[in-house]
Amino acid sequence: MQLVPKTDLTPESTPATEKIILDVGGMKCAGCVKAVERQLTQQPGVKNVCVNLATEVAVVEAETGTVVGDVLAQGLTASGFPSQHRQAQHGTSSNSHLETQATKQRQEMQTAMRQLVIAGVLLGFSVIAHFGEVGTSIFPFLKNIWFHCGLATVALLIPGRPIIVDGWLGWRRGAPNMNTLVGLGTLTAYTTSLVALLFPQMGWECFFDEPVMMLGFILLGKTLEQQARGRAALAFRKLLALQPQTARLIVNPEIETLAGANIVEIPAEQVRVGEWLQVLPGDKIPVDGEVRWGQTTVDESMLTGEAVPVVKQVGDRVTGGTINQSGAIAIQATRTGDDTTLAHIVALVEAAQTRKAPVQKLADTISGYFTYGVLTASCLTFIFWYFFGTHIWPAVTMSSGMGMMHHLVDNHHVTSTQFSPLLISLKLAIAVMVVACPCALGLATPTAILVGTAMGAEKGLLIKGGDVLEKVHQLKTVVFDKTGTLTTGHPTVTDCMVLAENITPSQLLQLAAAVENGTYHPLAKAIQQAAQQQNLSIPHTVDFHTEAGLGVSAMVEGKPVLLGNWDWLNHHGIIISETAQQQGQKLAAQGKTVIGVALENNLIGLIAASDTPRPDAKEAVSQLQQMGLRVMVLSGDRLEAATTIAQQLGIDNTDVIAGIPPAKKASIIQSLQTGENPGVVAMVGDGINDAPALSQADVGIALQSSTDVAMETAEIVLIGDRLQDVVTSIKLSRATFNTIRQNLFWAFAYNTIGIPLAAGVLFPSTGFILTPSSAAAFMAFSSVSVVTNSILLKRFVL
Repeated sequence: MQLVPKTDLTPESTPATEKIILDVGGMKCAGCVKAVERQLTQQPGVKNVCVNLATEVAVVEAETGTVVGDVLAQGLTASGFPSQHRQAQHGTSSNSHLETQATKQRQEMQTAMRQLVIAGVLLGFSVIAHFGEVGTSIFPFLKNIWFHCGLATVALLIPGRPIIVDGWLGWRRGAPNMNTLVGLGTLTAYTTSLVALLFPQMGWECFFDEPVMMLGFILLGKTLEQQARGRAALAFRKLLALQPQTARLIVNPEIETLAGANIVEIPAEQVRVGEWLQVLPGDKIPVDGEVRWGQTTVDESMLTGEAVPVVKQVGDRVTGGTINQSGAIAIQATRTGDDTTLAHIVALVEAAQTRKAPVQKLADTISGYFTYGVLTASCLTFIFWYFFGTHIWPAVTMSSGMGMMHHLVDNHHVTSTQFSPLLISLKLAIAVMVVACPCALGLATPTAILVGTAMGAEKGLLIKGGDVLEKVHQLKTVVFDKTGTLTTGHPTVTDCMVLAENITPSQLLQLAAAVENGTYHPLAKAIQQAAQQQNLSIPHTVDFHTEAGLGVSAMVEGKPVLLGNWDWLNHHGIIISETAQQQGQKLAAQGKTVIGVALENNLIGLIAASDTPRPDAKEAVSQLQQMGLRVMVLSGDRLEAATTIAQQLGIDNTDVIAGIPPAKKASIIQSLQTGENPGVVAMVGDGINDAPALSQADVGIALQSSTDVAMETAEIVLIGDRLQDVVTSIKLSRATFNTIRQNLFWAFAYNTIGIPLAAGVLFPSTGFILTPSSAAAFMAFSSVSVVTNSILLKRFVL
């Protein structure tokens, strides 16, 4: 039996740290992320920093009162990352921020498209001249080298200018990025070609087409990547857009005259707790509240993923952001502003998108030094080929044309032309600079988490970050609380067995209901409902005392009364007769929860209550077992009652642990984590009595998550009240983490293969050389492929 006082469920504690959120601009790749994190971490008082490239958000955890968000933002801005401290927002302010972000993204997309069009036109001319004899016969000027010089110049000054400027700024502030590599590569190719054009006596080749092609492919890749990132964030923007804008305030409400009440329309953020609001059919419910007048059906699919409307009557709770469908109602606000369930969901999802998976740490570490490593590799490539390679393999100086990728053949080829070793070495060095892609490493994790968490939020599954995804992927055991989790949580009283001569069953129930009036638990509610059904009066009761998971005591009309399990009664010196024990075992064998009732230190009767499994419990347990997970039951109830439920659900008796009070559940979870067969353990509970166990578990999964305890304690929060969501959340977590691993694999594999390939490692054996323009195309493809792979996660069926 798990009994909890009605008050002080969530005692507040003063946090030692605070979180500061910064909107950070100017980040281009993982190198930029590392530079921002490094600068913020160096500030006194900062404990932890997490920067998200996909959402352009930095979350700073600092000692309370030691760090000013505006100062951090100013420091980043001065370093070349335009930043702004995000103040606490709600209501219309939050929607205003959303509109600002959407406008900014549209403007960036329009600018990128204009640059891409210009680069595309220039690229088209280059390709025609590069490959087509037909094109040059129709447009003779395409053969003119000065025309190609002009194309390259325009390409650098217009579409390439932002890349070159940003690359230079990154270099100057000691944080070179992807644009630094691209800018250096294109400028080197342009400068080399310009020298060859102005000083033909040197015998160098002019390759003005290379910078044009490089910029064209890179801008194409950046545009596609930006488009994909926008699609990845779309689900989260939809979630933000659910926040209601306005509310209809009922001035001086009176039940009898509500139809003619004075209604004033106000911003939803101005609603205060206790105020009455009118909600018409088709309106979004503005805040969390309780129905005070009328009845209707409400579409809660945005919250739970369940499409079937829910009937709401007087006394029922409603949630802000859900849609009123069929009838006009009046509600009284219970939570407003940042305290509403929807506001909590938005905050949790946004926080989840900044929590990195541990697997990302390797990528972050490498990214911090990536650009320097690439520049070093580029220099070594030049040195090797200039001083050694061109002498060992002289065929490398022979070109069979200007194809994007080609095999260099021997000097007997009829169209072969010999080029300077210096020129060939420069080309290979440029290809190394351009082919490297730190951007793919930086986007691998955040884009997948962005898509996965937003998808989950749409269905009422809140997964609190990349670290949770990784733990779920390693999960071995899922432990369920019984009452209210595997069962419906709505037990009914089945037996009132009297053990004293001067007590009737009605009096027994009357005393029990009086004591349970001071507690909040499904069993207490069952006893109170049974007393109400028999129209029993509740005697005056004082001095309530509760011991969670054991029992409750109180003074009823001056006499001490205790309710609880055998341990609770023994603790208080109550003698339990052999007859009482036999009767209790008989009831427990039927799967019932048995509660002993003692009056003035004498056991006077037993009350039995029965709870039924949830309709979807058996299917959920079966699916978890099919996924290779061990499913266990952890309950404070008697072993017989817990075993009966377990058998109905297909759980082995050896996987049932019963008679465990809430305070000791955490130690049971710990023993599963470190015992004979240690492994990653998930705990599924209601988030109230099970809070310690949820916290101890590697992955805490909370049902009925409208409670603050569940939101704060669990790593996965299920807004809906369905056990099937436990299965779905684990499947979604696995799918998302698999996507992260795929992204990181391809990002590492691409750079591991691309850089040596561009350095000419295959030339000695195959004669294969990767030109700078081909390297740019490969680099653009890598980022697009990573983001696209994250978007493909949307194919996962929830």
